[in-house]
Amino acid sequence: MSNTESAPLIVHLIHRLDVGGLENGLVNLINHLPPGRYRHAIVCLEDSSDFRLRITRPDVEIVSLNKRQGKDWAHYLRLFHTLKRLQPQLIHTRNLPGIEAQLLAAAAGVRLRIHGEHGRDINDLDGSKRRYRLLRKLLLPLIGHFIAVSKELEHWLVSSIGARPQRVTHICNGVDSLQFHPRLAPRAAIGPPGFVNEQAFVIGCVGRMAEVKDHLTLVRAFVDLLAQAHLNPERLRLVIIGDGPCREPCLELLHASGVAAQAWLPGVRHDIPQLMRAMTIFVQPSLAEGASNTVLEAMASGLPVVATAVGGNPELIQSGWTGTLVPPHDPTELAAAIADYYRIPGLAAQHGARARRRVLNEFSMTAMADAYLAVYDRLTHQPSKG
Repeated sequence: MSNTESAPLIVHLIHRLDVGGLENGLVNLINHLPPGRYRHAIVCLEDSSDFRLRITRPDVEIVSLNKRQGKDWAHYLRLFHTLKRLQPQLIHTRNLPGIEAQLLAAAAGVRLRIHGEHGRDINDLDGSKRRYRLLRKLLLPLIGHFIAVSKELEHWLVSSIGARPQRVTHICNGVDSLQFHPRLAPRAAIGPPGFVNEQAFVIGCVGRMAEVKDHLTLVRAFVDLLAQAHLNPERLRLVIIGDGPCREPCLELLHASGVAAQAWLPGVRHDIPQLMRAMTIFVQPSLAEGASNTVLEAMASGLPVVATAVGGNPELIQSGWTGTLVPPHDPTELAAAIADYYRIPGLAAQHGARARRRVLNEFSMTAMADAYLAVYDRLTHQPSKG
């Protein structure tokens, strides 16, 4: 048996393997961990999309449990049998949809159990919902270690859920600063023919278009900007990359406001680094956030970031230095912050260069992979290999 075949198996359990920050972080982690150290399998409560093709390792098994919407009791049995078949040394569940699997994993004999918190959804923006807090508290004795992607989530796990501090590790997401880098040549043509030119001021956003991401506030801010007399509306462009239930309402609002021609919402794309290099600034209007992968990717691309002051965003963005923080769900404040970058020459480039330097110094992919590896090694008692 080869060293790889005898390496401990980690099962990563997630809701669905599709375009998203959590999923992007998981794929990055698997791709950057030493290949001979651990084997990996991904168990999806629902299913997976072509996003799985981003995994560069050939030996990662992906299992879809095809859970139906709502309570699907049969999926618990499928999960139990899957864990018995795989016999992993460690399971790593993520976020609220995965935490129930901790009980099934314990019943299936999985001795080492980790749970990661990557951010909250629209149903529980501040983590205070009684039912979900009770569920986490009940499962607390079964979870050997927690990983929080932001200091805010780490503090919440300890102070609100009752996790012991020594069992919680804060690991921020890392970003591939070679793939995501500043523009080195004239802006690439993106969108429909003639959509952008070198004088265009491109407001960009990338992410799953779910309610918690609040793209409608960004669209409203864009409409406000176009109505301001001191801005040249011919230069302004809005680009929102991603798909989800809020895409249609955003398109409808753009059409109703008569500005659809100045916006481009193409849905899911697989050329995000190139698209970011065509942007002038990046905007993250979320109502809740962990440690956003797309914010870090934008920073690595040399973009200033205008983001809401929620969750882990204040840990990533130094307001007034690498970007600007604004209140959530406030299109007026968001429009004002964007307008500053339009009005003040050189501000976007200055903040973007500082953002890039911060990523290189503090949010490297290597640092993230090493931090996860240290947790896995400590729990499995694997010897450190330098």
